[in-house]
Amino acid sequence: MSQYDVLCIGNAIVDIIARCDEKFLADNTIIKGAMNLIDTQRAELLYSRMGPAIEASGGSAGNTAAGVASFGGRAAFFGKVSDDYLGGVYTHDIRAHGVAFDTAPLTGNPPTARSMIFVTPDGERSMNTYLGACVELGPDDVEEAKAKGAKVTYFEGYLWDPPLAKEAIRLTARHAHAAGREVSMTLSDSFCVDRYRDEFLDLMRSGTVDIVFANESELKALYQTSSFEAGLDLIRNDCKLAIVTRSELGSIIVRGGETVQVDAIEIAELVDTTGAGDLYAAGFLFGYTTGRTLAECGKLGSLAAGLVIQQIGPRPLQNLRQAAEQAGLL
Repeated sequence: MSQYDVLCIGNAIVDIIARCDEKFLADNTIIKGAMNLIDTQRAELLYSRMGPAIEASGGSAGNTAAGVASFGGRAAFFGKVSDDYLGGVYTHDIRAHGVAFDTAPLTGNPPTARSMIFVTPDGERSMNTYLGACVELGPDDVEEAKAKGAKVTYFEGYLWDPPLAKEAIRLTARHAHAAGREVSMTLSDSFCVDRYRDEFLDLMRSGTVDIVFANESELKALYQTSSFEAGLDLIRNDCKLAIVTRSELGSIIVRGGETVQVDAIEIAELVDTTGAGDLYAAGFLFGYTTGRTLAECGKLGSLAAGLVIQQIGPRPLQNLRQAAEQAGLL
């Protein structure tokens, strides 16, 4: 019997979210739509220039874990915080969502990670992330029982930056596969793909990763192609199961010779795209680990993504299970 449906591994980050205009991005040399890693000095500068902000626990895989739990799934999380104020906020928030989070906090410096997210009027988010304690996640933080007891382990490509985290992910994957489980990853960001293209492809081709989540730009970056169709053909051959999201065009799921296209849901207003991919993965993985078809998994993903982009913040403010039931998906 599995103890969890999904084990997520990621950067434990508190998001600080503020609205801004295009000029603010230009004046502060912020790359629109990307995740920019910053140091302490840059973090302090941007924080001083931010307008009114909302604090919310985030981090890509943490958001996915919270989404799985909101659907009624059994979720666990590995991620490193410090024993400071923001670390306490993060721990409280993810546990309040119903996620099992038992990674020991770091004592002292560096402090808990935070990401300043600037949301422009078109709903696009530009992230500026100080990783802090995140980089200290390592093999000693891997809980073997959780790794072996989760149907699917899911990790974020962002976590491939710190060397110790790579070791933790590879160790978790070995535990998972030894127990007959599956391992999945999200490519996270096209800039992340550019940094680790060869390593990501090796993870897929070696069988370390069974399931890959990507958006259209990440797929094209992975295979260095301008053709979506060419990228789709290539990823079909490189992993057992691939899910590619395309914003308002929905998503395409490929497994061997099978191709499933899923529409995006209609939304009333695009507020903030933060967490869209994370919540899509949550819906898909909840469906996948509870035995649903690929089409049903994709529809659950589309529902969760469509709901989260109509709110500020990357974690569901409404019960996703109830929303899925009302939509006739559960």
